[in-house]
Amino acid sequence: MTSPKLIAATHESGYKIHVVFADGVEGTIDLESELWGEVFEPLREAERFREFRLDMELNTIVWPTGADFAPEFLHERALSKAEVARP
Repeated sequence: MTSPKLIAATHESGYKIHVVFADGVEGTIDLESELWGEVFEPLREAERFREFRLDMELNTIVWPTGADFAPEFLHERALSKAEVARP
């Protein structure tokens, strides 16, 4: 199985990032509860969190600290948000 292709990621507010995937899945995900452990703890500083960028080679969002999330994780979170929003 191939990873879902992340094509856009923008900061919304706080620890929320809006992600868009090539398969049409998109949503705003709150990553605050995921920022624990040695790699993610520095991102609890809001300014550091906003330093993410979309890495097309890795197909995910990355931070200068070396932190990143698997694209499958981001896709699943966005998909679950989209399912909740459906009537």
